Amino acid sequence: MRDGESDGPSTESGGEPAVTEERRRTRHRDNHGGRAEGMDPERLRYFTQPAEGSPNTRHRHRRTGQLGQPGDLANPPQGGTAGQVGAPRRATPVRIPPGGQPPRPPRAQAAPPPPVAPRRPAPPPPPPTPSHEAADAEPELRQAEPQLPQAEPGYLEPRYDEREFSDVDNQESAYPDSAYTDPAYTDPAYTEPVPDGRRGHGGRDEEDWWPGADDVEPAPASRRPRRRSRANQKKRRVILALAVVFMLALVGGVGYYGLRATGVLESRKDYTTTAGAGDVIVDIPENSTLADFGRILVDADVVGSVRAFIDAADGQPMSGGLYKMRTQIPASTAVEMLTDDSAQHRVGRVVIPPGLQLDSKTGIDGKITPGIFQMIQDATSTEVNGQPEGVTVAQLEEAAAKATPEELGVPEWAKENVASMTGDHRRIEGLIAPTTWERVEPDHTAVQILNEMISQSAVMFDQWGLVDNNKSGLAPYETLIAASIVEREVRHVEDAPKVARVIRNRLDEDQRLEMDSTQNYTAAVTNIDVHGEAYKADNEWNTYRYNGLPPTPIAAVGVPALEAMLDPAPGSWLYFVTVDTAGTTLFANTFEEHKRNRLVACENKLVSTGCR
Repeated sequence: MRDGESDGPSTESGGEPAVTEERRRTRHRDNHGGRAEGMDPERLRYFTQPAEGSPNTRHRHRRTGQLGQPGDLANPPQGGTAGQVGAPRRATPVRIPPGGQPPRPPRAQAAPPPPVAPRRPAPPPPPPTPSHEAADAEPELRQAEPQLPQAEPGYLEPRYDEREFSDVDNQESAYPDSAYTDPAYTDPAYTEPVPDGRRGHGGRDEEDWWPGADDVEPAPASRRPRRRSRANQKKRRVILALAVVFMLALVGGVGYYGLRATGVLESRKDYTTTAGAGDVIVDIPENSTLADFGRILVDADVVGSVRAFIDAADGQPMSGGLYKMRTQIPASTAVEMLTDDSAQHRVGRVVIPPGLQLDSKTGIDGKITPGIFQMIQDATSTEVNGQPEGVTVAQLEEAAAKATPEELGVPEWAKENVASMTGDHRRIEGLIAPTTWERVEPDHTAVQILNEMISQSAVMFDQWGLVDNNKSGLAPYETLIAASIVEREVRHVEDAPKVARVIRNRLDEDQRLEMDSTQNYTAAVTNIDVHGEAYKADNEWNTYRYNGLPPTPIAAVGVPALEAMLDPAPGSWLYFVTVDTAGTTLFANTFEEHKRNRLVACENKLVSTGCR
C-alpha cells in the first residue's frame, strides 16, 4: 500500500491510532532534540502535497472531506479499477527549506484529475463532527498513526511506472489555493523548531538521528571561511618558503665568503714565462693590502691568481702608485718588479723637494740639479708596447707660458699676477708644492698635468694657512714670494723666522733686499759667492738692482719656510750672512756689524767677494 494511504482511522486497543513502522521512522522531534508525539504540519505537508494531476491523498480528504468538504476522510472517486490507466498517481515529495514556507503553486486553475478506479468499496462516511473536531484533526493525526489494514481478497495493488518518478524535481506542482487555507497550517499552537548550532542535522544528536523520507536536508555551509582558511594557509606557506630561502641564502653566502677568506676556494694559477706577453700600466691605490695588489694584478692579467701573488710576496711591504708591468708573468717576478729599490718600474712618480725650481740649474761645481719640468718628463716618459707616452720639458714650458690661469688651475689669489706674465713659463713658479706626487699620468697632456699639480697644491697652501692664518701683513701671493726667498736662503729651520723678519723689516723701510738667492734665480750658473757682473744682471728678480719683492716666487716653498713667513720672529735685524759650510747664520741690526760677520765667512773660505 502506498505511503500516506489507509482505509480509515484504524485503532488499537484503547482507541489510539496504530503506529506503523513507517510512521515511527519519521517521528517529529522537538527543539531540544527529543522525540515528540504526533507529526508537525511541515512534515505532514510533505506527505499530503499531491503530484501534478493526481487527487488529494486520504489525509487531506480527512481534513477537508471529498471535494473539499470537511469530514469526508476517505471517499475515493468512482469509475476506475486498480491498475487501470486512471489509477491515482503517487504523491511527489517536495523539499521544504528549514524554517521556510512551501513553494507557492501557480495560480492557474489546475486541471481536474482523471478518474481513478477504487481499490475496494469505500466504507461508510463517519458521522459529521462539530467544527472543533475539525480543528482537532491535526492533533489526532499527531497522536495516532493508522495501522495498515489487511488487503481484502480480490484487491490488487496498483503498479506504477518508474518513469513517472525519474525526474521529480522538474515536475510542476499544481496545488489549489485552498490547500493553503487549512487551519492546521496556521495552527498558533505550533512553534517552529529553532536549530541548535551545537547539534548536527537540525538540532538532533548525532548518535540519535537516522534518515527518513521527511527529513529536510540542511543548507550547505558557507564556503567563505574555508576559502579564507585556505588563503591563510597559502600565505603561511609562502612566508615559510621565503624564510627558508632567506636562511639558505644567508648560510650559503656566509659559507662562501668564509671559504673565500680562508683561501679554500681561491685559484692558485701561476704563469711560468718571465718575459711576459706585453706591457701594461697598473694603478695601485695607496694603503692597499697584498690581497688588493693581487686582485689588481689579476684583473690586468699580470699574474695568474691572487693566492699565487700573496704566497710570492711573503708579507713584503709595497707602495701604491703607477707601475709599468709585463702581462702573464710569474708571481715572483711581479713581486721583484714592485719591490725594486731603483724603482725603475715606477711610472709617474715625482718627488719635489722644497726649494726646487721649474728649470734645471747648474751649480758652480758643474752639478746639474734637474728642475720640476725635467722631473715630470723623466717620470712620465715610457713606452707601452712600442708606443711612447709622457710629456717633455718643452711641452710643459709651452703650456705654462700660454695656457690661461683657469686651464692651469691657478688659485684666485694668484690669477692676477700669473695673467700679467703670460708668455713666460716662470709665472707658475712656486705654485707647485714640494711633495711626493705618486700619480702623474703619462697619458695626460702637459696642460692636464700642470692643472692637476697646481690645483692640488692650492689646497695644500690653504691647509698650511697661507690665506686664513697669515700674520705677515702681506697678501697671499706676496707671502708666497717672500717665503720662497726664506726657503732658498736658510740652511737650518730655526733660522727661518729670523730671515723672515729681516725681509719684512727691509720691506717696511723700503730697503732693497739684496738677496743672493734672487740673483741666482736667473743666473746660468748658481753661486753662493755672487760677484762681478752678476750684481749687474738686469732682470726683475735681481734684488740688488730692484726694490721690493721679485715678480714671482723663486722656488717651491715648504711648510717650515711658509710658516716662518706667516709669523716672523720679533726683532730689528736688517742683515744676515752664512759664515760656514755647516750653514751657520749670523744676524745684525747695523751694516757695521754685518761687515764684521762677513769677515767670519771670509776666514772660513766660504766667500771671497768683499774680503780684505
